[in-house]
Amino acid sequence: MKKILLFGAGKSATDLIDYLGKYADKNQHSLIVCDQSLDLAQSKIQHLSHASAVSIDVTDASERSALISGADIVISMMPPALHFLIAKDCVAYSKNLLTASYLSEEIKSLEKEINAKGLLFLGEMGLDPGIDHMSAMHLIKSLKEQGAEIKSFYSHCGGLVAPESDDNPWHYKVTWNPANVVLAGNAGASYLRDGKIIEVPYKKIFAREDQLIQTEEGPLAWYANRDSLSYIDLYDLQGIQTFIRTTLRYPSYNRAWNLVIHLGLTATDDRETISACDTYADWFNLKLSEVSSESILTTLQAPEIRQQFEYLGFNSDQSLPIKESSAKVLQTLLEKNLAIKPHDKDMIVMVHEVEYVIKNKFQKTTSTLIVKGENNLHTAMSKTVGYPLAIAATLVLENKIPLTGLHIPVLPEIYIPLLDELKNNGIAFHEVTA
Repeated sequence: MKKILLFGAGKSATDLIDYLGKYADKNQHSLIVCDQSLDLAQSKIQHLSHASAVSIDVTDASERSALISGADIVISMMPPALHFLIAKDCVAYSKNLLTASYLSEEIKSLEKEINAKGLLFLGEMGLDPGIDHMSAMHLIKSLKEQGAEIKSFYSHCGGLVAPESDDNPWHYKVTWNPANVVLAGNAGASYLRDGKIIEVPYKKIFAREDQLIQTEEGPLAWYANRDSLSYIDLYDLQGIQTFIRTTLRYPSYNRAWNLVIHLGLTATDDRETISACDTYADWFNLKLSEVSSESILTTLQAPEIRQQFEYLGFNSDQSLPIKESSAKVLQTLLEKNLAIKPHDKDMIVMVHEVEYVIKNKFQKTTSTLIVKGENNLHTAMSKTVGYPLAIAATLVLENKIPLTGLHIPVLPEIYIPLLDELKNNGIAFHEVTA
């Protein structure tokens, strides 16, 4: 019997737990699900025979090490800042580790020890990052094998509300960490376009209304992700002229969120300023009073924008439940007014656009993934984040990934078997070449 240890039972872990639990039942393994909330962890394993729930303070070294030392593989779905605590114990007890998060500098600092012990640490094993890497590398490798010279690469991904559940003026519902939704884009972005490095500051991330792609679900707007440049070498695309990784939203969302940023509603350092506010309306009017831009104030009068702001509750007379920062106040409004309802369906859209020259002919291949959720528990987000981690865990347990070291899924030893099994679970791309 092998022990699979999972830290974190939140929104994106539902289908991960379901997949691993059924795998454990079939193979007589055990799955241990750890979360600060025992009720939450227990709710996710009720239908599983070989799964157990544990309540844990992950910052407690003795509790954490007792669990990790007895595991055969460890998966962390904790907030990224807590991965390092788990990673250090995994190194100490010689355990393989999987996460869905970007590899932090702290995790990278363990690389020598990971290599020395012959361990396998896989990061960026979720949706974005994760499936984006795997599908992009598969497509790029295929084109190169045909002799293509790749000129341009766009990779778009968004967690959206499905059209059949789209019933609010934001055309958005929260299906993952709401704090990340509030702070999206706050680090700015850098990418390569037409051979030039473009740096985009936070206040311009959502400003471009012409950044659109056409999909079968209608036009979608994109904004650039953090650092696209570091992925050029990882994707083996040295010499490419355009390389951009983006996040997708419905166009009206980006227009309104651009104003949210310019009004300072995502500020993380204004606790003292907002401490005197009693209601959401007080808070919003205070932030509004700090704006001097006439164009911003004029845009706020547009009917669509006014409807979006009213829907989110900016003019509410309800008391502020928290005054830590504007970002935290805004988060409470998103959690309340953009919550996904029990029977709502979310939708994941991922699109790779690759332009290239092959046999002296210019061509473009568009590879598209669309996944819809079942309800507010088994969401498309949960499936696309959870399945790659779960599949990778089973492959590692069965010694089917012949690698050691610190990796993300840009190697064929990882992405080929992963993409095959994802396809078996309804997560497959459709390619069109023109």
